[in-house]
Amino acid sequence: MSEETVISTNNDESGAVMSVSEASKQIQAEVNRWDRTIYWITTGIVCVVMLFSAINFTFNDHFPYPEGAFAHLELPTYFKVELTIAKVLGVVALLIPGIPRTLKEFAYFGFAITLVSASIAHFSVGDAARPPFYLFSVVDPLIFLGVLAVSYRYFHKLATNQ
Repeated sequence: MSEETVISTNNDESGAVMSVSEASKQIQAEVNRWDRTIYWITTGIVCVVMLFSAINFTFNDHFPYPEGAFAHLELPTYFKVELTIAKVLGVVALLIPGIPRTLKEFAYFGFAITLVSASIAHFSVGDAARPPFYLFSVVDPLIFLGVLAVSYRYFHKLATNQ
């Protein structure tokens, strides 16, 4: 027998055995599978939120604020175009595998700034005390900032494992 320790599997019928290095590779593959799953779920959630918000304030700007979301938040109307383009480009950068890491980093950073700014904007116009959303409109972007942070963590974790 070789120097490697042999581990017997639970399947006694087949009599299969594997070395420690093979078992380690199998465990690492399982860990990588979970890491990829967590990465893609959190990245998908972030991308859906960004696309939904871009579509909502581009085509349905009067929901939930009758005067329009950008007017409600006292933001200039030209900012809507900039933000829509930035969000769409960020989503593309995160979802397309061949995009360079640096551009993905910019997308993560841009989304983080967007989410923090959204929370500050809602708080500054008094949405935290305004029905029907109350504090939710201030906390909601921060929840998605947490999801973005998990996606970013697994983005780096998967990059170092490859």
